[in-house]
Amino acid sequence: MKKAATGDKIFQFTVTVILCIIAIIAIVPLLSVLAVSFSSKDAVNMNAVTLWPVGFTLDSWKCIFARSDMWRSTAITVASTLIGMVMALGITSLMAYPLSKKEFKLRHAIMVMVIITMIFKAPTVPYFLTLRSIGLYNNPWVLILPHILSAYNLVVMRTFFQQFPKEVEESAMIDGCGPFRVLMRIVLPSSKAVIATIGLFYAVVIWNQYQHPLYFIQDTTLYPLQMKIRQFINEGSELQTLAMKLDVNYTDRSLKAAIVVFAILPIIAVYPFLQKYFAKGAMLGSVKG
Repeated sequence: MKKAATGDKIFQFTVTVILCIIAIIAIVPLLSVLAVSFSSKDAVNMNAVTLWPVGFTLDSWKCIFARSDMWRSTAITVASTLIGMVMALGITSLMAYPLSKKEFKLRHAIMVMVIITMIFKAPTVPYFLTLRSIGLYNNPWVLILPHILSAYNLVVMRTFFQQFPKEVEESAMIDGCGPFRVLMRIVLPSSKAVIATIGLFYAVVIWNQYQHPLYFIQDTTLYPLQMKIRQFINEGSELQTLAMKLDVNYTDRSLKAAIVVFAILPIIAVYPFLQKYFAKGAMLGSVKG
């Protein structure tokens, strides 16, 4: 027993050390970018910035906040993320609930088709032509509709519903509730963990999407935040020239750093509040098939 306890402690210590190292490796680039965004022009040009701002200044951030196109792209991204997440949670739960019931005879056939979509992705050209033919080219809805159902998220939510106590549902049906009311009044209010987890999954995908706007949005006024970042990076030489003309205390590098941090801050800010649900929900799909 003592040997087993000692072995467990050694294992936990080793895992903790490895995870700490990975965390440090992951956070160092972010700290470096953050430091550059708050550093002066001379310090950035001399590569004097490491993990702490040198010549602290807010000029890069002031420049970003003063751009109306940046706020428009942010508003588009926030709106598409919130709307897409709500729609995705609704559709996923409505599909996952009947698939979790043994009484539904077609559940196995439908799940096979769902799994196939996880293995085989749609070819790019037919996919592009299909979405364009239904009017999603240069349309903000292209940021939402292709993401409102994920096979992986469906499997996770279905697994969670399979573990829900049948006695609770049966007692609700005895009281006169139909399947839809049971889902809305009983199951979903008791499924905050999986809802928070799946909602975060969908939100991260929609917030960080790049491929869809790259393929389907050419109108710069409809650019989401990730495409605006790309445009910023491509304008690097122009931003540098403008900074030299205006004699401001920032460079194109500090501007790029600031906009990268600006784009990832919302997700980073939300994640700590949902971390316990995220960890629990991430394990649900491997518990029961």
